[in-house]
Amino acid sequence: MGTRWFLVLFTVFYQCSFVVQGKILVNQPDFVKTCMITKPREEFRNCSTNSVQTLFYEIPKGNEDIGLQVLDPLKVPVVKILQGGGGPVAVNASLTDVTVIGFGNTKIVMNFVDPETYDFYTKLHLPRMRIDGKYELLGRILVIPLRGKGSCWFDAKDLDIHVKSDVQMREQDGFHFFNVTAVHVKFTVGGLKLHMGNLFDGIKALEESTNAYLNANWRPVAESLNPILSKTIEDIMLEILQKVFDNIPADYFLGDIAENDKRKALLKTSQQP
Repeated sequence: MGTRWFLVLFTVFYQCSFVVQGKILVNQPDFVKTCMITKPREEFRNCSTNSVQTLFYEIPKGNEDIGLQVLDPLKVPVVKILQGGGGPVAVNASLTDVTVIGFGNTKIVMNFVDPETYDFYTKLHLPRMRIDGKYELLGRILVIPLRGKGSCWFDAKDLDIHVKSDVQMREQDGFHFFNVTAVHVKFTVGGLKLHMGNLFDGIKALEESTNAYLNANWRPVAESLNPILSKTIEDIMLEILQKVFDNIPADYFLGDIAENDKRKALLKTSQQP
């Protein structure tokens, strides 16, 4: 965004959310569909997109076998945000008792696995994502100084999310596993509404005018909050993907990993002088 950030610290505490220890699924579940990565690119991409969509129909329900909590609604105990500098946002804030709804309606527009690195490239569409919780805030968004403590909600619609997942393949107990090490997110939002109660110690005129201004200027508000929202989505998705792929073998998703690795080894050998 061309803004120099002097300090960006975003921490999501999942200690009450993702504490269940999962186990390796030794039998392929019905919600995991197998594709062949050595097939032509378009054929594989279509298969992979449908496979991940089938997976996303299942995982928002939660899965005790792999230690995955219910994701829609998603419960997050604490979100702490500290962001300062000369940009449009300077915030010292925390959210508690957070509930996020919307992941159950995720549409997988495209998914592709790089046959060389096994990194994932995914395009998602969320018709709606709503966040409810209790907030405590001191800071500034755009030109508005903010101070308050109370209930809040944020309601975004038509989120188009582009995700790159960094993956390292590992082997364990005779299986291959996707080791997701990082998630990188870029997104756009088609609309945003929000409300923060008890702003300015409950001075109603200031509270109402501030919420009205932020909603009337939702697009620059969304743009200014982009680093925070991107980090939120990255942290949530990394937890989800690690929980899923640490316990479900990659061989169930890709049925020809050994063949693909052999192809890569032969290619590497042929390129050596």
